[in-house]
Amino acid sequence: MSNISLIIEERATNIGNFMVGRLLPFRQKRSVGPFVFIDHMGPVKMSARENMEVLPHPHIGLSTLTFLFEGAIMHRDSIGSEIEIKPGAVNWMTAGKGVVHSERSPEYLRYTDKSLHGLQIWVALPKALEETEPSFTHIPAEEIPIWEEDGVQYKLIAGEALGKKSPVPVYSSLYFIEIKSKEAKHLSIGDKLYGESALYILDGSISSEGNEYEPKHILIAKDAKLCEFGIKANTTVYIFGGEVFPEERYIDWNFVSSSKERLAKAKADWIAQKFPKVSGETEFVPYPNWKK
Repeated sequence: MSNISLIIEERATNIGNFMVGRLLPFRQKRSVGPFVFIDHMGPVKMSARENMEVLPHPHIGLSTLTFLFEGAIMHRDSIGSEIEIKPGAVNWMTAGKGVVHSERSPEYLRYTDKSLHGLQIWVALPKALEETEPSFTHIPAEEIPIWEEDGVQYKLIAGEALGKKSPVPVYSSLYFIEIKSKEAKHLSIGDKLYGESALYILDGSISSEGNEYEPKHILIAKDAKLCEFGIKANTTVYIFGGEVFPEERYIDWNFVSSSKERLAKAKADWIAQKFPKVSGETEFVPYPNWKK
């Protein structure tokens, strides 16, 4: 019997001046463990006249995880953080009761040809921490655990799994793992995982129970403990998941909460511009379909 309960294909989504591949949420699967949203950015080539321009926008009730494969993004937020993220590092921003941030091409790249490729992820917060004070942590690439077993390279980007722990300050039991192999291998790691689990194929392909799966697909496992698959040569996959919260999470635009009333308040507060500001920024992303 197959251990794959659902296969999700990447869907093109416009986020302003930028096209991304939306992976989660999906109508048949709103979340995997605490992971409620995943966008695959790029790979996109931008000319000297093009830049990433994600204007200030708000979040509540979640942590964002930005992980780049290529390029650079300048992050600015209402806490006062201003930092450039480069490939291999992790930007971890916890919105809690409310934060605003912008994401733009760094100044030194704005007038040159450039590329951008990476993942943008939202992780829901436990109910007791949904209204926590906002915070921001940048973890350099060299601090992320990387190791090799039987010719396969593993990287624990966030959380705890496979006997390792990432320094990213997560708030619940979860894992986000990169697996790369230059050779065809058979992997069986299910006994080291927990909760719900899913696998995203970035490059190459994997095989499971006689079927082969190509890039830009997420495979949702029926049981994380049965995570066993064949990985083809020159393949990169990401396994993510963790323990499921007892309460359902609702999403309205950039807001996540266990309470629909809280989402309504966040919407009203953003329309009234009651959220904190990002220093040096004057523009902002309006709530969708709302005209001033």
